[in-house]
Amino acid sequence: QVRLEESGGGLVQPGSSLRLSCAAISHFTMGWFRQASGKEREFVASISWPGRKTSYAASVKGRFTISRDNVKNTVYLQMNNLQPEDTAVYYCAQGRNSIVSEFSSEYISWGQGTQVTVSS
Repeated sequence: QVRLEESGGGLVQPGSSLRLSCAAISHFTMGWFRQASGKEREFVASISWPGRKTSYAASVKGRFTISRDNVKNTVYLQMNNLQPEDTAVYYCAQGRNSIVSEFSSEYISWGQGTQVTVSS
């Protein structure tokens, strides 16, 4: 079983970019979720296997891009024009099948999370 471990988080200023990475599981959808302090975990983005379909939360659409490298078995979340409201712990997750989903119940394995803080 591949362990999901996120990397790439950090402290950045508004308008900056970050790229998160996580191990990707072949033949399964991969997703990114986030949880801000005091709030529930929310969907950010999802990518199908092998990567033809993607889905985004309305709050990040046009700023974030999810992608996967099936040779390197890695999923990425490119985050541009970050804003303070993007501050959260970001989690990588493995779906239960190959179809994109925004529902956390459709994900069966989770990473430990990486902190993203956007502040001036």
